[in-house]
Amino acid sequence: MFTDYEFTVVDRFLRYVQVDTQSDPQSNLQPTTGKQKELSLMLANELQALGLTDAHMDEYGYVYATIPANTQKQVPVICFCSHVDTAPDCSGTHVKPLLHTQYDGSDIVMPDDHTQVLSTKDYPYLKKHIGHGIITASGSTLLGADDKSGVAEIMDMANYLVNHPEVKHGTIKILFTPDEEVGRGTAKVDIKKLGADYGYTLDGGEAGMLEDETFSADAAIITIHGVIAHPGYAKGKLVNALKIAGEMLAALPKKGFSPETTGKREGFVHPVRIEGIAEKATLEFIVRDFTREGLASNAERLQEIAEKVLLKHPKAKMEFKLQEQYRNMKEVLDLHPQVTAYAEQAYKRSGLKVRKESIRGGTDGSRLSFIGLPCPNLFTGMQAIHSKLEWVGVKDMEKAVEMLVNLVKVWEENS
Repeated sequence: MFTDYEFTVVDRFLRYVQVDTQSDPQSNLQPTTGKQKELSLMLANELQALGLTDAHMDEYGYVYATIPANTQKQVPVICFCSHVDTAPDCSGTHVKPLLHTQYDGSDIVMPDDHTQVLSTKDYPYLKKHIGHGIITASGSTLLGADDKSGVAEIMDMANYLVNHPEVKHGTIKILFTPDEEVGRGTAKVDIKKLGADYGYTLDGGEAGMLEDETFSADAAIITIHGVIAHPGYAKGKLVNALKIAGEMLAALPKKGFSPETTGKREGFVHPVRIEGIAEKATLEFIVRDFTREGLASNAERLQEIAEKVLLKHPKAKMEFKLQEQYRNMKEVLDLHPQVTAYAEQAYKRSGLKVRKESIRGGTDGSRLSFIGLPCPNLFTGMQAIHSKLEWVGVKDMEKAVEMLVNLVKVWEENS
């Protein structure tokens, strides 16, 4: 089916990653950074050029498009979704993608920072790409494979289907979102306008990985109110909120409660931000677990730790606030087993061995699943995400395009 097809996914990816789309967790705008719209508008225009006449970017930076059905069967409407933003963890400005056409397995020393070395020792998955092309950045920025690899793969799928009308499929919706990396990827999505029955995010890693479960997630905010006094006359009066915040951080368990000491299905509590002055300080945490019970237990434990510290400072006051972020999408997907089952069929038809995994994190699919669009997560090939060593394999991206085409065929055949 793809023997005579000239993939466009690599060329697209190399262009997309050069657009700075870093999101900002401290911004109250939507999208959080206006520069994300530059890529979104580019994508909308490219979809229009493919003949998808309804393709457009809305005021919030979301891109919507439709590939019309070409079958007489009544097939559920399927949406494919990826996010355009890159993580705040590492610079996404002036990304210089490098295509290593025939990777030979040796260490890659990044040209813009020789301390950044990509090796098979640290990233064993590289061994599966020896003799094939891989794409890296230059060492001073992230690459943006998370999630522009997914974006490019969806775009190439659209290109293939438009140019191969013999492939029968139902109505397909395309959705590109901003701000996924800061937890707001679905904040302004118009699910009614999207009009899909089921969905798939392309935001996963190794070829063959299929993720139908995420963490459940909350944010915890602890606000500490101290007692301010002139430091020259503070004896017996001053209660420093910053020092109390430090005590609370120091009181966190050293093992089994943090991301750096947990794995597999263990949850954690993770401090992500601290700010304040002596009078008032704020600690921000992310709280994670695969079950709602575990999530609640982790939040309660954090509150108990903070309250115990505060007992030593009776003049201080504390506020503890919990905010829901997302829930484990498996709760919804278990009610619609065909969504994951059809993905498994498409993987196998593409020659892939399926490896179902649970995400120690979340995707847009987590929230989409709970607002009416059951949505597991598919692989893209991205590796070492959010870092200067981020990379992706050409054969993985091309295989993802093949898998997507097979997936729409599976839905049509089973309808």
